[in-house]
Amino acid sequence: MNIFGLFEKRVADALGRLAEGAKIPSGLDVSRVVVEPPRDPSHGDLATNAAMVLAKEARMNPRALAELLVADLQGDPRVTKVEIAGPGFINIRLNPQVLHEVLRAAVVDANGFGRSSQGAGAPVNVEYVSANPTGPMHVGHCRGAVFGDALAGLLDFAGYKVTREYYINDAGAQVDVLARSAYLRYKEALGEAIGEIPEGLYPGDYLKPVGEMLAKQHGRSLLDKPEAEWLPLVREASINAMMDMIRSDLAVLNIHHDVFFSERSLQQGNGGEVAKLIDVLKARALVYMGRLPPPKGQKDEDWEDREQLLFRATAFGDEVDRPLLKSDGSYTYFASDIAYHRSKFERGFTSMIDVWGADHGGYVKRMQAAVKAVSDNQADLDVKLCQMVKLLRGGEPVKMSKRSGDFVTLREVVDEVGRDATRFMMLFRKNDATLDFDLAKVVEQSKDNPVFYVQYAHARCASVFRQAGEAYPGADFSAAQLERADLSILGDEAEMDIIHRIAQFPRVIEAAAEAHEPHRVAFYLYDLASAFHSLWNKGKDLPQLRFVNLTDKESTQARLALVHALKGVLASGLAILGVTAPDEMR
Repeated sequence: MNIFGLFEKRVADALGRLAEGAKIPSGLDVSRVVVEPPRDPSHGDLATNAAMVLAKEARMNPRALAELLVADLQGDPRVTKVEIAGPGFINIRLNPQVLHEVLRAAVVDANGFGRSSQGAGAPVNVEYVSANPTGPMHVGHCRGAVFGDALAGLLDFAGYKVTREYYINDAGAQVDVLARSAYLRYKEALGEAIGEIPEGLYPGDYLKPVGEMLAKQHGRSLLDKPEAEWLPLVREASINAMMDMIRSDLAVLNIHHDVFFSERSLQQGNGGEVAKLIDVLKARALVYMGRLPPPKGQKDEDWEDREQLLFRATAFGDEVDRPLLKSDGSYTYFASDIAYHRSKFERGFTSMIDVWGADHGGYVKRMQAAVKAVSDNQADLDVKLCQMVKLLRGGEPVKMSKRSGDFVTLREVVDEVGRDATRFMMLFRKNDATLDFDLAKVVEQSKDNPVFYVQYAHARCASVFRQAGEAYPGADFSAAQLERADLSILGDEAEMDIIHRIAQFPRVIEAAAEAHEPHRVAFYLYDLASAFHSLWNKGKDLPQLRFVNLTDKESTQARLALVHALKGVLASGLAILGVTAPDEMR
């Protein structure tokens, strides 16, 4: 039950009636009209900007339009008071029974409350991680992995049909470097002296098992072969080993993709899908032979001072046109990326989300232009950039990992602080802001540790029901029974605050899903948990507010209904983020 959605429709209906009565122009664009919580809770339960955003189009003073809306809304039996604030905002106070019905809905369907039909089953492709298959996942990959997985969970909860995808970059020069690095470890496994790992190769110890595997499979036979013969064999084996490692690293975070898409598959057989793409672009006059000016103030690896095949990216919103072929005739990364996103479109995705590291920010406009081009403006690409993670311990930078060679691995972080702390804290800051991740602080049991504070709230909810079972042996405190509780008992300011926050959950889900911002759920859960802990502490001083009253079963049932609904919302929100909701905490 989404009271904000219900009243958005109510406001739209009121505007329709005013238009029918010729009191306002017909056909007003109501897409910017929202119903939301007022900034100051003392002003009411709901607020709408309808008069403010429609006044100009309606050629009316905002307050005059607001007065017309107020007159219509005051006749709604669910409303007890409607007021105009400031230049034309409208504050609405609801009949308490409306909030009680929201709470009952959350009690009856604790696991499903907040789920939305917003997505209407529309397919959406979320591509995330897509790290080069050249080594273990590091802490930077961790943030994008968690963000992408939580976003996929959020969109699923909001009613979309989500496909989680990983793009394997297995066609570039980096996989040849991987193969040469693994070949050194192969020689080492055979007892050959390899000395220092040459600069430009991967030095991490994680390649030693790959070398040992190659030695076991091939013996010494690869030593006598020229590079042209052993390189494809070692490259294939190394990529497979690295992808097994990456899948294993992601599984530690409970991240599992539906699709692993190989870049190399796009180029097989006379250029494959990339060649077909260029033919399609030529047929649509979207490529031409031309020269590009050098990039201003930044290095662009795709720029060459020569006549070359260019994609008309500027026709779709990009700043310059982009090359598709290198001077040696091979495809640019951009050409492969266009073919890849064309594949997504051909698989039925008109909504695509890519999660990238912030260092790829300069690549966003060209890819969005490419998606528009290959889909004939039918598909949209939203790119979410994840800023870097600063890994600290007690405020001091963490040293690099011997296993990886030059970075701290994802697995090392999860092994030290746990999956739940890793996931929640990676989401407790907006993705485009730098994140300080302190290994010492994320395991503290205090209010300053958000994941502990939220999980502790859920555990406290579970403990309330254990206490109720001890106080009233054999009593039925099921959802079906609690649905009948007299919720008018819940009149304290702290109790009403929690009810209001529970009522906001469906709106939080829809707004976060629309904006592709799962951090909003993490922030909401922390605020909800804080409100619950405050009520818990208030009950220590005011016995009448305690959740379990030994002499008043009726008030106990009402407060258990509140706790049951709260517990369900906490569990649902944590599940979206991929974090467990414990019933007990040590």
